[in-house]
Amino acid sequence: MSQETERRRTPLYDVHNELGARMAPFGDWEMPIRYGGILQEARAVRSGAGLFDVSHMGRVEIDGPGATELLESALSVSVMNMNNGRARYNLLCDESGGIIDDCIVYRLSAEKFLLVPNASNTRAALEWLGSISSRNGSVSIVEVTASTAMIACQGPDAIGMAQRLSADDLRRIRPFRATSTTIAGVDARIARTGYTGEDGFEIMPRAEDAPTIWRALMELGAVSCGLGARDVLRLEAGLLLHGSDMDRTTNPYEAGLGRFVEPDRDEYIAGDALRRIRDDGPTRRIAGFTMLDRGIPRADYPILKDGETVGSVTSGSPSPTLDMNIGLGYVPIALAEPGTRIDIQIRGRPVGARIAAIPFYRRQRRERTTRSA
Repeated sequence: MSQETERRRTPLYDVHNELGARMAPFGDWEMPIRYGGILQEARAVRSGAGLFDVSHMGRVEIDGPGATELLESALSVSVMNMNNGRARYNLLCDESGGIIDDCIVYRLSAEKFLLVPNASNTRAALEWLGSISSRNGSVSIVEVTASTAMIACQGPDAIGMAQRLSADDLRRIRPFRATSTTIAGVDARIARTGYTGEDGFEIMPRAEDAPTIWRALMELGAVSCGLGARDVLRLEAGLLLHGSDMDRTTNPYEAGLGRFVEPDRDEYIAGDALRRIRDDGPTRRIAGFTMLDRGIPRADYPILKDGETVGSVTSGSPSPTLDMNIGLGYVPIALAEPGTRIDIQIRGRPVGARIAAIPFYRRQRRERTTRSA
């Protein structure tokens, strides 16, 4: 059996092919990279609404009397005081403080949670949770990725479009909240979360119902988008990608994610290591930069200061929103201040750049009628 045949397919695979998507390997999955042009799809999200199939993201249900205790041990944030329906961004860190993955955790009920890790790290997340669960009370850890789907509808028109498909008042769902509802006539969990820097929803129906929701949103004008546009949009919004901008060799403080770490908890496995890193202070930090001269920064390109290599690019792309080339990379703390001049070595020559504050792009607030009540 060929490697291509062995790759997993989401419940929307046939829809993507019908729409003429360019499919490509993405880890263990076969995913739509683009439908038309990547930059055009990114512009459509910033100006209206775009649809992304993110069903390859992991979905793990953690249930039972020991669920809270397990997550208190495993996650960088506390879930103890989370109300039902709340979501929190968090990190899974190993005992040395390295980042196994970044996830969103949703509290579904008193003893039940949903954890959404990155697609390529779902197995690692399950293994880490499994290694910790034996130290806690009764808990069930079940991956439900295959039986569900996940659709992101993002952009300034996304809330209004989804609202037209539901009898419930979806506008009342506040950011980082989730609820169960009916959309396009099918049951789904819907969360006001995303990875584009825009407002919108991530919709989690049963696998067989995903095409119905996708087509209904398309009929209202949402543009089908691939993972290429999603990568451009998250970079503009200054959102890190695990495997590119962080991994187990980086810690939350140098990744600029210290605000998502609560290390002063006795039960937190990574607490000792992260307290030491926090107290000592990182020696490097991820920084954004904009290109001053022509050239597109790409991953692993050297970052130079006065001709010396001081770091490397982790992500880079043209920004259709800002009409410039942008990137991320780790540099010494002394060079991380916005305005600092650096060079990016592109095809053997230094190209001028400047450290910039991130996010590069921040969305404009809309009228109250399209915001959470």
